[in-house]
Amino acid sequence: MLRLSKFADYGCQVMAYMARDKAVHSATEVAANLGMAAATVSKILKMLARENLVVSLLGAKGGYVLARHPLEISVAEIINAMDGPISITECSGTTSCERESFCSTRGNWQGINHIIQDALAKVTLAEMIAPKPQIVNMRAIRSRGVPA
Repeated sequence: MLRLSKFADYGCQVMAYMARDKAVHSATEVAANLGMAAATVSKILKMLARENLVVSLLGAKGGYVLARHPLEISVAEIINAMDGPISITECSGTTSCERESFCSTRGNWQGINHIIQDALAKVTLAEMIAPKPQIVNMRAIRSRGVPA
């Protein structure tokens, strides 16, 4: 199963929260509003700052702001900041393994990994915070005897 790490998931949530306005956000405020531990959010914000996705502002009214507009930040950048380069197998990134010399699937895994990276790079932070219409299956509701 392909799955993001908890830090990558939380990093996306923190960035989405911050992208909703242009305010300066403290780690404590973000943690309280997202229901996360303040220490975890603080660590995430430092990791994001190291990759220039957020900027730290010092002072009494300091905190963090996005480094760029949400349209200019991709989900791939956030995941990379949290977990390092996206790699679905050990050999699909830049590293090699002991089976490399006789592995018949390495090239295919690298191709698949590239497709996933490209797809995540095309999804912006702005898209992550845009409301999505909820599709309601009216037939399912009617079949339960609920009037439409």
